Amino acid sequence: MSDKVRKVLETILERFKSGDIPKAIAYSMNPVPDIPSARWSYLNRLVMYLSGTWDARGMRQWNRAGRTVKKGAKAIYILVPRVIRQRDYQRNEETRILKGFLGKPVFRVEDTEGDPLDYEKEIPLPELPLLERAQEWGITVTGRQRYSPYLGFYDHGNRRIELASPEESVFFHELAHAAHARLNGGLRDEPVWKKEVVAELSAQALCHLVGKKPQDQLGNCYRYIEKYAQSASLTPISACLKLLGTVEHVLNLLIGKEGLEDHVEHTN
Repeated sequence: MSDKVRKVLETILERFKSGDIPKAIAYSMNPVPDIPSARWSYLNRLVMYLSGTWDARGMRQWNRAGRTVKKGAKAIYILVPRVIRQRDYQRNEETRILKGFLGKPVFRVEDTEGDPLDYEKEIPLPELPLLERAQEWGITVTGRQRYSPYLGFYDHGNRRIELASPEESVFFHELAHAAHARLNGGLRDEPVWKKEVVAELSAQALCHLVGKKPQDQLGNCYRYIEKYAQSASLTPISACLKLLGTVEHVLNLLIGKEGLEDHVEHTN
């Protein structure tokens, strides 16, 4: 690993150790689309999320959106209030009384087919550093609105990266996943915490090495790593140290010693 790469990683870890972590900044993301589940109760949305989706609707709602439920798809059930109308003849008015709840079947967007949804439309992306590396590896990179908490994802099987944010650090994170998979021959057998810590620490290093935007995104990086480190009963520092060698290999694959100077825009 080059001295410049090593110095950047050491600087990041020293700031982690010292507690000098800036406040996390909010990444920009495309507006969340107006879909039926956005108005559901917290409990129903939780049921939907635990079922592995971020958009679920009733069969008629999908039909109105130009989509049909795939044959054999299984419904998930949300709770809807059972309200009856009762007439008060003395007051000559009608009241609505809650009589409990009913289970209503809805279907995940992943279990439907048909017209594209508004939030699936492609969006333009800025000129991204290291985009040529993704292209060299046969990976397509597209911007796409998504109703999801994830700002990006890497699909190893289909060799594609989708981004819902123009932030370079989001692209670097997904590209680091691609490099890690390239080194390992895939990531299926790797624990989630390892994959995510490697990708995020690599992304932060790349922000310092080849990123074009000067703002400090260390706060986002630290809190992201902290979340996954805790799942493995580790501190952010210990998780990073355990995987530092892998991060070095990822960075070398992405920029290499020879090509580093060609990519450097600024160094913090």
